[in-house]
Amino acid sequence: MALRNLDRSFGFLLHDVSRLLRIEYNRRVRHLGLTRSQWRVIAHLSRNEGATQTELADILEIESATLARLLDRLETSGWLERRPAPNDRRANHLYLTDKPAAIIDEMFAISAGLQKDTLAGLPAAERERLIDTLLGIKRNLLDMTTPATAPGEPERERRAATGA
Repeated sequence: MALRNLDRSFGFLLHDVSRLLRIEYNRRVRHLGLTRSQWRVIAHLSRNEGATQTELADILEIESATLARLLDRLETSGWLERRPAPNDRRANHLYLTDKPAAIIDEMFAISAGLQKDTLAGLPAAERERLIDTLLGIKRNLLDMTTPATAPGEPERERRAATGA
């Protein structure tokens, strides 16, 4: 079997870049006092308020039971609230409280700063081309994995993911 240059492998490179972005983002938000799992829940819930626990678990790609423990801690700390679903006694819709508003803004500001630092040295046109290329790749992958709306996937998340 021929040796492959993993440094130029699309999948390995994308994974490495993603991992390094997470590590640096974690370092930059550490002072907020949230765990990585908690800020992921808050960030995704800020984009999908009103989602059910099952929908949010699908978005985060974690087990519902794992998410339930995170939600319990965030609810106890006053970060979010559960509201009963009007048509399903077993389901709750999830909403952020006012508490995370300032932190969400800071999280996204930190993210924007990290993006700026990460793309430093690339001309503006090349940065835009990179983002467009990644969006195209994402659309291709979504087309492969979600021919329509997958069961349990909120329509608004699918639209947001595809830019529709």
